[in-house]
Amino acid sequence: MYPAVLIVDDETKIIESLEGILSDDGFEVIHAFNGYEALKKIETESPDIVLLDIWMPGIDGIETLKEIKKMSPNLPVVMITGHGSIESAVDATKSGAYDFLEKPLSIDKVMVTINNALNFRKLEEENLYLRKKSIEKHSITGQSPAVQKLYVEIMNASPSDASILITGENGTGKELVARTIHQFSLRPEKPFIIINCAAIPEENLDSELFGHEKGAFEKATSKNKGKFELASEGTLFLDEIGDMNINTQAKILRALESKTFQRIGGGRTIHMDVRLIASTNKNLEEEIEKGNFRKELFFRLNVIPIHVPPLRERKEDIPLLVDTFFEAASKQTTEKKKALSTQALDMIRTYDWQGNVRELKNLVERLCIMVKKDCIDMEDIPQPYNPKNEADAIFERREIFSMDDFGQARLAFEKEYLTRKLAQEEGDFKTVAKITGMSVKKIKKIIQ
Repeated sequence: MYPAVLIVDDETKIIESLEGILSDDGFEVIHAFNGYEALKKIETESPDIVLLDIWMPGIDGIETLKEIKKMSPNLPVVMITGHGSIESAVDATKSGAYDFLEKPLSIDKVMVTINNALNFRKLEEENLYLRKKSIEKHSITGQSPAVQKLYVEIMNASPSDASILITGENGTGKELVARTIHQFSLRPEKPFIIINCAAIPEENLDSELFGHEKGAFEKATSKNKGKFELASEGTLFLDEIGDMNINTQAKILRALESKTFQRIGGGRTIHMDVRLIASTNKNLEEEIEKGNFRKELFFRLNVIPIHVPPLRERKEDIPLLVDTFFEAASKQTTEKKKALSTQALDMIRTYDWQGNVRELKNLVERLCIMVKKDCIDMEDIPQPYNPKNEADAIFERREIFSMDDFGQARLAFEKEYLTRKLAQEEGDFKTVAKITGMSVKKIKKIIQ
């Protein structure tokens, strides 16, 4: 299909001249003699680009342009006038015109402008498609009341530039929520920068956030832009901010209040325009009471609070999540998509998912790799997700009931219990130590 060009001009000679040239170049040409006729043609003919004269009887070109943009925001419009001026060019650009041409028209310039506008529209459409795919990829999956409530909160919060604090347990999808908010914000084409406050050593965090100049400290062999600078005009996501040290919290608070910061070792003040989203799996109000988190920063971040529900509060979403994860796994392995039997699905729905969606995703990936048949049955579900297998492991394989020594039986149970906890927390000894109140050293000693 050849692109369709709508020419809107009250001069017949201009229309006939452009019509002949564009038709010879393979374009489908439509014409209109005034703004009213142009709007009807756009509605019925759906052109790919509009060449629009500014000075016309009835509604002029600028008013017609405004109406076109209401009807078809992505339709490129090139303004044409024999009375060009800076003011009219500015008006046209402000109203959404792609470009501005003056009479007498240069045919070469007309052709270049049309091709550039069509390429720009194609690029815009590709960006919209990629953005849609990105939203689908990073969106929260589910139809439960808890997820529907979350969707509403995300949609209400996204268009604002206010700071957002996302709370929820590990593995619930806090980062997915942050990405979705960014995609639906007023800054979707700008950077989305993540910094995991729990993963970066305290001594490096300031540099990661604010950047540094060459020679600012021993290892600063070159200038480095920080995350605040990289996220300029976009969104900065401070993941697990509850693990940030109190001194860095003070620096962030100062930067948010002044909307400025300086690189470490630098004297230049940098102004920032960043939408801030933070997340935590901690109760920050309790952390404030303990002296671990600054109250002022909490109020700055918690302008819009969003809580991501744990998987155990939306178990009706498990079948959809399982299907989604099996679909993704089949695309990665190019194998036939697998599924759980009704009995196996019912079994995992009763499990108390402490690792939340992340733990469920890991289980599905494990089943895809380890189970070769297409329909996965109850007996294929490993412990601790399968109560029968778990009982077999603790009471039969360990032969606890046949042990005469109580201490030996207790150690066998402790080893099984800690092994299960480590599986839930993806092998994270520090997290298991916090949950159980045991030291990492003791946990390692028991499970060895």
